[in-house]
Amino acid sequence: MKTFLFKFVVQENKNMEKTKFNYKELISINPNIRFGRPCVVGTRISVYDVLGWLALGMSHEEIMEDFPQLKNEHILACLQYVATKERQLKYA
Repeated sequence: MKTFLFKFVVQENKNMEKTKFNYKELISINPNIRFGRPCVVGTRISVYDVLGWLALGMSHEEIMEDFPQLKNEHILACLQYVATKERQLKYA
C-alpha cells in the first residue's frame, strides 16, 4: 500500500513520467474573486480548498469527480504553489 504523500509527489502512470507544467498558468490571484485568495484559473476554487480536501484524505480522482472542472494538473499546481510559497517564506 502506498503512503498518502507518495500519491501527491508522483503522478502514477505506466511510464512513471512526471507531469511538467507551470503552476503560474493554472493559479490566479484576483482581488475580486474569493477575496484575493489564490484560485484555480477559471474557477472560484481556492488553492486552500484543494489542500483541505487532500488533507481530509480525498484522492485526486475523488476531487475531480466532485469538481469536474478540475484536472489532475490543477491539483498538482495547487501543491506546487504552496510548496513554492513555503520555500519563499523559509528563505526570505
